[in-house]
Amino acid sequence: MTNGSRWPKMHETMDLGEFRKSLSAKAPPAGLGKLAQALWYEAHGDWDRAHKLAQSQKGKAAAAVHAYLHRKEGDLSNADYWYERAGSERPRGPLEKEWEALVTALLNDGKE
Repeated sequence: MTNGSRWPKMHETMDLGEFRKSLSAKAPPAGLGKLAQALWYEAHGDWDRAHKLAQSQKGKAAAAVHAYLHRKEGDLSNADYWYERAGSERPRGPLEKEWEALVTALLNDGKE
């Protein structure tokens, strides 16, 4: 599902707090798109599954999630490549803030 922006909406009614609460479950909530699932699995410590999901998608939002994953992994040169593809620079702040920004951007119909 797209909404006219570079960010596909990942869930019709979920907000960041509800997304965080969903992390206590064993599986992501039904209806999450691939990029949302990638962020969900990464938060669960399953980087490989998150990376496969991010790789399976195209576009700037996918590149941004892909970049975040490589930054989290510590592969900054690869992350920088993906940030460039996303049309942005590597954030200088904490990884948690970047994760929140990605989730929030997806939840808010791509409004950054």
